Amino acid sequence: MLRAPAEIKYADELDYLESIDTDFKPFSWRLSPRMVRIFVLGSERSDGLDREIPQKWFGDRSFVERSIVTLASDRGLLLIGDPGTGKSWLAELLAAAVSRNSTLVVQGTAGTTEDHIKYSWNVSMVIAKGQSRESMIPSPIMTAMERGVIGRFEELTRSTSDVQDALISILSEKYVSIPELDDDNIVFAQPGFSIIATANSRDRGVNDLSSALKRRFNFVRIPVVTNKKSEAEIVRFRTAELLRRHQIDLELPPTLLDILLQSFADLRAAAASATGDDDKLESALSTAEQIGVLEDAILHSRFFGDSTLKAATLAGSLVGSLARRTPEDLAILNKYLHGVVEPRSKRDENGSWKEFLDGGRDAIATLS
Repeated sequence: MLRAPAEIKYADELDYLESIDTDFKPFSWRLSPRMVRIFVLGSERSDGLDREIPQKWFGDRSFVERSIVTLASDRGLLLIGDPGTGKSWLAELLAAAVSRNSTLVVQGTAGTTEDHIKYSWNVSMVIAKGQSRESMIPSPIMTAMERGVIGRFEELTRSTSDVQDALISILSEKYVSIPELDDDNIVFAQPGFSIIATANSRDRGVNDLSSALKRRFNFVRIPVVTNKKSEAEIVRFRTAELLRRHQIDLELPPTLLDILLQSFADLRAAAASATGDDDKLESALSTAEQIGVLEDAILHSRFFGDSTLKAATLAGSLVGSLARRTPEDLAILNKYLHGVVEPRSKRDENGSWKEFLDGGRDAIATLS
């Protein structure tokens, strides 16, 4: 498969943790809260495991611990933050560790309806045999209720208010009524059921959550990663996965990783000091976008280069990925190259910044 869900990708680790787990497990959880944390954040020597469990999500452990505690309570979990902060990845890892199923997902969009949250009908079966539980098509959320596992709702604030409100009774009453049926017309949530929702903080004002729905969620705010060491670990981890997926044997030079991290840090600082939207890039400049820039440069080097990642290729990918508006974004990137990268290139001994500057200029000239 193109992309395996976490419970399949890390099945060996989950099997191992489940086999040695002697701690208390809430409801129908497959792992105890401590083992869920180890699966997400990686093992330490003090955990006393026979094998190492690598870290999969990089962030403050308190966010993970509060998320786990929330899932063991009666409230839903809402992960909120800027684009690219790893909300969906954390939700997937938590669902995989708790339920061994992270695929019961509703994607919030302007076209999401209440049927996507509750149920719909198989029209041909209804015509042939009438409405019954057999002709009903349960939503991923209803399936999670029946199985007592984790259901996920991505981009909650992208769906309309009436769709969001359909979650209120599910989160408070823990059942869904089916008025079309005379018998067997209530689906009750089984122990272990919970919902992990994500929301983009940049979508504030699109479809704000009602006070009633907010009360039924515990909010965990995921900040943008600004620590260079943590960000470098995330980029290395995700890039290694991408290289394995594409079966590419290519080394990531530490100098070029430093250039990428520093460039994003510089551009974020410029965006923070900008006085208007026209003076800042449309891009969120998230860690996820750094990974996208790096993947683009690596694939370009593999397919159209000599399989060696160069600073000029990295600069071209950065400009091509971040220049979404013409001419505004190109002008901002050009200003950055002349005002920040050019002085830095004159002090650079190994010439990587100079090559990065030339590659960026060429990319801007092409797009202009």
